[in-house]
Amino acid sequence: MDRIDFTGRTILITGAGGGLGRAYALDIAARGGAVIVNDLGGSVTGEGASSTMADAVAAEIVAAGGIAIANGDDVSSPDGAQAMVDLAIARFGRIDAVIANAGNMRFAPVEDLTAADLDALLAVHVRGSFNVARAAWPHMRAQGGGRLVLTTSGGGMLGMGQLSAYGAAKGGIMGLMHNLAEEGRPHGILCNAVMPNAASRMSAGMSEGTLGHNPWGRALGPSFDPRFTAGLVAYLAHERCTSTHSIYSALGGRIARVFVGATKGWDHGLDAPPTAEDVAAHIDRIRDDGAGYAIPADIFDEFRIVAEGRG
Repeated sequence: MDRIDFTGRTILITGAGGGLGRAYALDIAARGGAVIVNDLGGSVTGEGASSTMADAVAAEIVAAGGIAIANGDDVSSPDGAQAMVDLAIARFGRIDAVIANAGNMRFAPVEDLTAADLDALLAVHVRGSFNVARAAWPHMRAQGGGRLVLTTSGGGMLGMGQLSAYGAAKGGIMGLMHNLAEEGRPHGILCNAVMPNAASRMSAGMSEGTLGHNPWGRALGPSFDPRFTAGLVAYLAHERCTSTHSIYSALGGRIARVFVGATKGWDHGLDAPPTAEDVAAHIDRIRDDGAGYAIPADIFDEFRIVAEGRG
């Protein structure tokens, strides 16, 4: 198979100063891509700022013969996101992919989390992903296409204790991906999301019983190296990728598509609205996935599935 080559392509990677983002940047730069290495350089919880992390990764890439520019703007600011994209256009004349990886973490029981904790997570994960996608969008549309790779999480897709605020933010990214993918389709802008499972500054602060600290996590330990996710992200960011509107999990050496599906359910007809008692009487059938399920492609496709199922 031909090598995935990024020569002549410009990729913006947010949160690229360490962990997953650094692995993505190193891999894409080694494949010839020009990389905008963005990292605010704050703490895991999102406070403070420093250019040190982004500078170090950019210098590492340049020392290896690659092309990289460090950037310390804040993804949660529309102006910051615009500045990153403007930098790519000014230096390289194009932007071919955005990998929205920047994140922060607040890990605690729900009663100990505050509105400020939730706001801080939404600002970086959801607003940050929206901001960089929106800033790159007109350039990608004008050049006939591009790739957006967003970062959701098992916390948002599947759930885990003490991650209610973080999971809410990551679930928001899932919704953002679904809609950007459909809006981008006519313009050749493909949008997917990844569910990485990797050792990072954020995961290091989590308590016993989570991620790599659980028995299954220990058995899969080597796969928590961020490089186990980097190949997936490089593919999704490349023009060879034809996938859109999809979520991919990288876990334990396995890469899999994760999707939202609907059971066959219980069709109560259109003669009258179902009552709470009707729902209670049919809840097992409503929940039963053994009778089959469908994966709606978009909002309208679920209408089609139900209408055709009735006919």
